[in-house]
Order: sequence, then C-alpha cells, then structure tokens
Amino acid sequence: MIRFRLNGRDVGADVPGEMPLLWVLRDVLGQTGTKYGCGIAVCGACTVHIEGSAVRSCAVTAAAVDGREVTTIEGLGTLEHLHPVQQAWIDEQVPQCGYCQPGMIMAVTAFLEQNPAPDDAAIDGSITNLCRCGTYPRIRRAIHRAAELRRAAAAPSP
Repeated sequence: MIRFRLNGRDVGADVPGEMPLLWVLRDVLGQTGTKYGCGIAVCGACTVHIEGSAVRSCAVTAAAVDGREVTTIEGLGTLEHLHPVQQAWIDEQVPQCGYCQPGMIMAVTAFLEQNPAPDDAAIDGSITNLCRCGTYPRIRRAIHRAAELRRAAAAPSP
C-alpha cells in the first residue's frame, strides 16, 4: 500500500511499488488531468509537483511518493480562484488542442516559484515541455503575464 498526500488530502493506493505514478494518478485515483504523452519523460504532458518540484510522473514510481506531497492540475486552483498561471493561460489564449497544457501549467507554476521574474532565456532554458500545436509564443507571453499577476498579488495593498 502506497500512502501519500494528493492535492491536500491523504490517499492510499494498493499498487506495485514500481508502477509509474502517472498510472496511479490516472487509473487508480481518477486524476485524469495528468496526461500520458510519450512515456519516457521527454514531452512533459504528465508533469506534476512532488513536494513543490515539477516532475514527469511517467518516470516516477509509486514507491517514490510514499509519504510525500503530490499536486496535480486538479489541485492547483479552482474555478472560483484560478491560480495566476491558469488565469494567464486564459488571458493569452494559450491552448489550441490543450492536451499538453496541464503538464505545461504545472511546469510553469514550479518554475515561477524559483524564478518569479524570468526573462526569455530563462523560460527557454527551463520550460522544456513540448506542445504539438506550437503555441510557444503564447506560452511565453502567458508566463510573463503569470509572473506579473503573481507580483501584483504579492504586493501590499495601498
């Protein structure tokens, strides 16, 4: 039995320890926002947070998250209170097909925690998720917008 905290709640899954976290999330726990893309940790469609760090869940075993905190796209924001990255994605109309976007949003969210005011070079060097539709110019604009939204939210009120 693997036990961990998922999106703020304690969960358990009776799965083999070597089972990829991606399949535990999707098939066992019903968190289908995390997508299968390549299965070899290249595309980033399966990106989730483990203890706040972005990881590709297809390359992480269930045993590796035992006792840890995992956040999926379902745990990032709500319809009433979108995360700034989610809001920026809407504002910049990033998605076309949208398949890769949950993983992209999770990668960007963790990136902005470490780099709250990124330049284009930092974005290009750190956000390695693939987008088949090629909305990279919109993604970059959305990352800059999300950084602005986060800074505005953190600023003291006058």
